Amino acid sequence: MKLLMLVFALLIGAHVVLAQQKGPPGAREPLAEKPLVPPLFVDKPLPELKGVVSWKTLAEVKPVKQKDKFVPEFARSVLALDKKEVKLQGFMLPLDMGDKQTRFILTAMPPTCAFCLPGGPEQLVEVQTKTAVRYGFEPIILSGRLAVLKDDPMRLYYRLTDAVLTVAR
Repeated sequence: MKLLMLVFALLIGAHVVLAQQKGPPGAREPLAEKPLVPPLFVDKPLPELKGVVSWKTLAEVKPVKQKDKFVPEFARSVLALDKKEVKLQGFMLPLDMGDKQTRFILTAMPPTCAFCLPGGPEQLVEVQTKTAVRYGFEPIILSGRLAVLKDDPMRLYYRLTDAVLTVAR
């Protein structure tokens, strides 16, 4: 147990030291001074935009017990979006390696941990794009066909298919 705690403490110490070091030789600015997530979006939801489905609307769902499991019960405003062309804005959470993605998770809040989802199922949308989209930390706007998932095996509530990048901020 002591060995495990020592290894954990060393990992945390190494992380702090690496975060304080400067970037590779020839880098213009230190890595520690360049945040990965734009500070404007770290602790605030994205602003609502005209013509873009709000994350507040997508959050109009509650889990209800049905037999031996919980299933989502969506508000009428959400069900009205099922199989419709919509625009969504959010942050890309890649599912594959590489700088371009065709399948990823769009999130309401920026990812701040490589091992954690930045919200519950009402703040996540599985996205499948027509063409690859370059990965970045800035919010993006996509248009595509929204599916409201009532009993997804992965417990997701939403999927956007045939998505196209509309705006990259």
